[in-house]
Amino acid sequence: MNKLIVFTICCCCNLIFSLKELTHDVYFDTDKHQVASYEENRLLTFISTLKTLEIASISIFGFCDDTGAANYNLILSQQRADAIKSIFSNHDINEALISNVDGKGQILLKKIEDINLLKTRGQNRKVSIIVKPKPPTPIRAENVHVVKNHIKSAVHLLKGDLKVGDTLTLENIYFTNGYSYPKAESKKTLEAIADILVKRNGIYFSIQGHVCCTPYTRDAVDKKTKKHNLSLARAKYIYDYFEKKGIDKKRMRYLGMRRKFPLGGDPKFDRRVELIITYIKDENL
Repeated sequence: MNKLIVFTICCCCNLIFSLKELTHDVYFDTDKHQVASYEENRLLTFISTLKTLEIASISIFGFCDDTGAANYNLILSQQRADAIKSIFSNHDINEALISNVDGKGQILLKKIEDINLLKTRGQNRKVSIIVKPKPPTPIRAENVHVVKNHIKSAVHLLKGDLKVGDTLTLENIYFTNGYSYPKAESKKTLEAIADILVKRNGIYFSIQGHVCCTPYTRDAVDKKTKKHNLSLARAKYIYDYFEKKGIDKKRMRYLGMRRKFPLGGDPKFDRRVELIITYIKDENL
């Protein structure tokens, strides 16, 4: 079988950008540790930017203004930090990544004169979040991945001799980040593959969906359904498409492979679907 070695070259500017810490502040009303709806929406927007990031650690620090007793402020600041941790945990952020959840108590005013006390105290009633990304993994020879059957297209391979176990990557079938349906430019290739499979009705296969950019081989979230099964949803989309094109569903099964098999290159290649040949019988060509 033809093989293509796929590798990533990281330029210096991307390396510097990827190591930059991300920060976000959430503000609270006086004497409150519940997160206001507006602040929660801002936080969820921030969390959504972390979905494609390899995270080393997340630190959460709670603060109060200078009013109230010191012990009271210490407890309240911890409650605020805990409230933010709960939101992270409820929105698919692995708790193991959260290294610190600390209430730091009050922030003292350095100067009383010539400042807006209400505004300053409002800015001190907050939780500060610091996200440290992982440095990119250096590309070594042992980390270079081999992609089978990728020089010849899936359309070309489907027209030739196949055997059980062959893996065909559906090249040019690219998915929008976070969604289960292919991009518009994938339609032509998908139609061509379906047409061949309709004619070659002795080929049985499994459809395997893959995702990129999730830690610990986890599946990604389908932004449309909010379910943690994006790789499965991508495979199911292709399965449903083939069925509509006239391919007997008894010939197919679909599987979500999560992020078990990253290719190590551009993330768009990890947002992929592969066909695995499972059985071949006499065909009516």
